Amino acid sequence: MTAKNYGLDRVLEPRGMVPAAAWKIDNRRELGSREFRIRLERIHLEWDSFQQICSSCGFDEEKVRRKIADIIDKRGKLHNPFTGSGGILTGTVEELGTELDMEDAPQPGERICCITSLTCIPLYIQSIREIDYRYGQLICDGYAILFETTSVCRFDSKIPQAAALAAIDEVGSLFGAYQLAAEHECQTIVIIARDAFTALIYSAAVREGVGDAASVSIIMHKDTKETLSKDEMTQLLQPLAESVHFADLTQPVAAREYFQENAPQLMNVDQVIVADDIFGAETLAVLLTRPFGDVFFSSVLNHYLQAQIAAESIGKIVSMYASDQYIRDFPEFAVKIVCGIQERIRAAEYAYTEQPQDFLSAGRVKSIELGTAGREDDFVYQSPVTRHMVEEVMNIARYDCNVIIQGETGVGKEKVLSLIHQNSERHSCPCVKINCATIAESLAESEFFGYESGAFTGASAGGKPGYFEMADTGILFLDEIGTLSMNMQSKLLRVLQESQFYRVGGTRQISVNVRVIVANNIPLKTLVDEGKFREDLYYRLNICKIDVPPLRERREDILCLAESFVSSWTKKYKITRELSREALGRLYEYHWPGNVRELENVIHRLVISCREPVISGQDVEELLSENAGSDMILNIRKELAGKESVDFHQIMDRQEKQIIAYALKREKTTRKAAEFLELPQTTFARKKLKHGL
Repeated sequence: MTAKNYGLDRVLEPRGMVPAAAWKIDNRRELGSREFRIRLERIHLEWDSFQQICSSCGFDEEKVRRKIADIIDKRGKLHNPFTGSGGILTGTVEELGTELDMEDAPQPGERICCITSLTCIPLYIQSIREIDYRYGQLICDGYAILFETTSVCRFDSKIPQAAALAAIDEVGSLFGAYQLAAEHECQTIVIIARDAFTALIYSAAVREGVGDAASVSIIMHKDTKETLSKDEMTQLLQPLAESVHFADLTQPVAAREYFQENAPQLMNVDQVIVADDIFGAETLAVLLTRPFGDVFFSSVLNHYLQAQIAAESIGKIVSMYASDQYIRDFPEFAVKIVCGIQERIRAAEYAYTEQPQDFLSAGRVKSIELGTAGREDDFVYQSPVTRHMVEEVMNIARYDCNVIIQGETGVGKEKVLSLIHQNSERHSCPCVKINCATIAESLAESEFFGYESGAFTGASAGGKPGYFEMADTGILFLDEIGTLSMNMQSKLLRVLQESQFYRVGGTRQISVNVRVIVANNIPLKTLVDEGKFREDLYYRLNICKIDVPPLRERREDILCLAESFVSSWTKKYKITRELSREALGRLYEYHWPGNVRELENVIHRLVISCREPVISGQDVEELLSENAGSDMILNIRKELAGKESVDFHQIMDRQEKQIIAYALKREKTTRKAAEFLELPQTTFARKKLKHGL
């Protein structure tokens, strides 16, 4: 019997992997004989992926669209490389393969929901018409290629589409919570919910299992009250849940003490369902559950291990469960739940805004801060984007090859260099760091290769070694290598090819063993395409390439970096300072055009200028507002440093970009920004698009 087609033939990189594990798959529209194609209508992204994409784009909708398009363009599927997650989709069947062998195969024209993860589905999005921020969904045009093993269900257009799709994506956990409550005959249940929708579907699911006799209560983080009041939330959830409570989930011990005094019915319950990923929720669940009771996680990523450690630390034995695997009949259960509460879902949808939220609440700030911050040597990070980059850097460090490090000014390219140096075979050898932009063209050759005595007027007696000799057996780091002249690039290429050179005025050939690592704030490939950098030198250097993302694309790093900088400066000055939650929130919101270097400068100034031990949100706001005007002006002196000539049009283009970016930051909308600069809105929009803002 022929094995079912699950898309193995579509795998491009690396060959031999299954589609879900592959880096890239073939998303061509043409059908294989055992495939079928659907026309896209709606995509539901897994929440962690949606949040990461929005956060990395600064909640700028146009950038979110481009980010998603870029992922699909590179991978052929909607598989976020930083979270490892995808989502599910709905659409209409367009065409079936001629030899499709699929039980109860859907027919052309039928609306279906594809429940198999998008990490293994070839996908193409032609356009994203709308982004639904309530559920993390895309209303879009395009197509998907499905296989004989793809799990699908028919999708009734009469039910609330967005809610049903979200519930189906969550259905493994929904069914698991329902089944556990029913089998263990739980009489007291607490649901720690992320929002009203989560509270609704989980309370409805457990009610299916325990009936009306059991007591069901909802706990949400205190920030949720900003949208719906406690009374409104209680009215929305009754009689599915008897009571609704708000607490600071990042302070689980204090929350437990509050409930013990004010809501004793929440103590020693049979089951706690953790359906929020905020740090602290898992510990509160353990504290509220009775000995030998059940703690159920909506995802194994919801700090499952942390809950185990918390239980051990307080000497309490609880049973922990997580179930999110798909079973064929699950979608029917999800649809049943949604149909039973669809009026309540619509009421919740009206209450919640659909607009992107670029302000991080104090509670969410602390949740990120409490997460396990990564630290490799002196490199501190929190974001999954940075974690992915650091893993790549640590791998590259082991191989003695040339490396290109790319990224905007101030992102931390030298920190990446330090990681490579400290974890390479050359860690005990010199690492010579050179800024090529500061070297005058007339002195470049003698600086790089050294010179012999009497080589030119003013040459030191006895000669002088150059950068390559100084870095022998170690690493030579060439920052801003793109500023070197074409003539100097040619000479650098020869040294890289032969590992030999002559000093200026010398006749003896010198051999060196140097690992060359270069950096530039403009991608070198862009300079190659513009004819400003030698293509052969580029390919000699480009054995490995590391792209360091700007701080605005790894916002979680802002929090741990800010805390690290405060700690460093307070130790230096022997004073006490700390950042309030509001201050961290303001720092998180800011777009950081100067990246990590600007963040460190701001923290340094805050530590010195603030008279109180606690740095407030207002302190941060005032300092950032003071900086805002300077964002508009390029440092022309820095632009001219070490150069005999400059490109006037390039400088003016960069100046225009900074002015457009400043206006957008100040006024928030395109219309108001255009008015601020006294430009027609169409002109402003064209310039915004030109600069990728």
